[in-house]
Amino acid sequence: MTKAVFFDIDGTLINIHRGRTSLTEPVKKAIRALRQAGHHTFIASGRPWAYLGKELTESGLFDGFVLLNGAVVLLDGQVIFRKDLPLDVVRAIVKRAEECGVEYILESNPSVYLKQEYKALEEVYTSIDISLDDFVRHYDASLEGLQIGKIEFLSETPNAGGLFHELLAWPGLTGLIDPTLLKYMELYSADISKGTGILEALKYMEIPVGASYAFGDGLNDLEMMDTVGTSLVMGNAGNELKAKADYVLPSVDEDGVADGIYRYILKTI
Repeated sequence: MTKAVFFDIDGTLINIHRGRTSLTEPVKKAIRALRQAGHHTFIASGRPWAYLGKELTESGLFDGFVLLNGAVVLLDGQVIFRKDLPLDVVRAIVKRAEECGVEYILESNPSVYLKQEYKALEEVYTSIDISLDDFVRHYDASLEGLQIGKIEFLSETPNAGGLFHELLAWPGLTGLIDPTLLKYMELYSADISKGTGILEALKYMEIPVGASYAFGDGLNDLEMMDTVGTSLVMGNAGNELKAKADYVLPSVDEDGVADGIYRYILKTI
């Protein structure tokens, strides 16, 4: 039976906290083995297309992408599903962020929108080898015509002085605050997740849920693990996600993805 396999990026395929922004050769070899066996491989990430880089988009490792925590789903280069935030809501969010002096980036597909003066966010992305080539730095302040699926924020103060919790309480919105420094947040529609994006992909490909697998390590992977047929959680994940696991793998630094592919999907070890 053809299977669909979904991979988170940060903490699963790579480890940006240790400066490793590329996949290791054992992990790439294992993913190629999946594809050679006739299975579909997907990225499932909170990232937009503009953050992915050529290794993920042009290497032939993946034929699909669940992006923006499920707001955009692509297969073979085509958008098969997208769920954007209402433009009036985006405008209201932007107004509050600017009133509070909080930097933000508007994420769409394939571009993202970051004001030229927002240097702190720019530094975050360049520090983890994200190219700025698909970043639009000058755009109409009215936001007319933009389709925005997710917004990220960076603040100099924890919780942006209360703004993060204020925005999370808005009807129809949900998101995650970085639990360590409390200075970073992502915000998106409450009715989408990696899980809903995966279901759209499976429906389009006519693959049953029972033939789906997911690899992940973070809190935005919770819904994904509840959705797929088999949940494979990295050893570096927190206990909340490990509680969802069918199998706990070695860590990202131990090439846990490769182990999971060979042991639980291809079953060659």
